[in-house]
Amino acid sequence: MDVAAVFQGLADRADTIEGLRTHAYMPDLISPPTFYCVELEISYDLSFGRGRDDFNPVICRLLVSRANDRSGQKALQEYMKGSGPKSVKAAIEADKTLGGACESLQVMSVRGMGQYEHGTDTYYGADWLVRVIGRGD
Repeated sequence: MDVAAVFQGLADRADTIEGLRTHAYMPDLISPPTFYCVELEISYDLSFGRGRDDFNPVICRLLVSRANDRSGQKALQEYMKGSGPKSVKAAIEADKTLGGACESLQVMSVRGMGQYEHGTDTYYGADWLVRVIGRGD
């Protein structure tokens, strides 16, 4: 699988959420709410040399404003829901092939709801762990 294509596919899926800014890379500066891919772990040749790779996990982060503690945390909780118009899980899983970048994926969990530093600012945020399976290149 192509890492850049998978990251772009995840960003494209998250971009279907109205008002969410998305990046297929970790941007230097953000304007919240912002979703981007942070890191991944790759396991190669899972099917005994038959070219099946597993990106597990791909970690995607979403940051929201910390200007008002209550509204910032409430906004983040909307993105953390399993379904609905703001659900990151539902948006990503609506196309489990990421436009052909992989064979399948699963949003496994969301974790780490808390404060994150990005650049010189602090935001409320959380990380989504996504398992992506496909052919190795």
